[in-house]
Amino acid sequence: MKSALQSFVFLCLVLVGAVASAQSASPYLLRHGDALTVSVWKEDALRMEVRVLPDGSITFPLAGRVEVAGLTTPQAEQRIAAKIKEYIKEAVVTVAVTGIDGSRVYVLGKVTTPGLVTLMSPSTTVLQVLSQAGGVDRFADANAIRVLRQVNGVSTVLPVRYNDLMRGNALETNVVLQPGDTILVP
Repeated sequence: MKSALQSFVFLCLVLVGAVASAQSASPYLLRHGDALTVSVWKEDALRMEVRVLPDGSITFPLAGRVEVAGLTTPQAEQRIAAKIKEYIKEAVVTVAVTGIDGSRVYVLGKVTTPGLVTLMSPSTTVLQVLSQAGGVDRFADANAIRVLRQVNGVSTVLPVRYNDLMRGNALETNVVLQPGDTILVP
């Protein structure tokens, strides 16, 4: 009996922790390149696949151009519903993310598999992406890795000291990546 009660209490604590963790997670914000399915309830003609354009907008029937980049899906639903209200008074709009192609970084240089890597979390670090790219080549200058980032048209170079990181040092150089970053491995 005591063991069953302890197991029950442990399970409850795990569930409470999982719920708290899920609630504290940041909601996904739409980005250019993301694929969406947008539909209006009871309006079969108003269901379509769209992609967020580089200017952050989508085009949807009756609504025209709608800016959605930087919004959550519920915010995008509200914005679209407001735009089509003239035609459908109480439209129930659903926006579903079907592809997160806007959340990519580029890996170039001396890695096993250079190319695009999709960020699966807003807290993905350079070490995690280098791992996805198969790791650095044995001839790479691993302490000279750079992350190139564009913010509001301004280029920034962030150093990454891979060899030091692998020894548990220079932890501040394990950069949290942002969509569009480029990792250069010389």
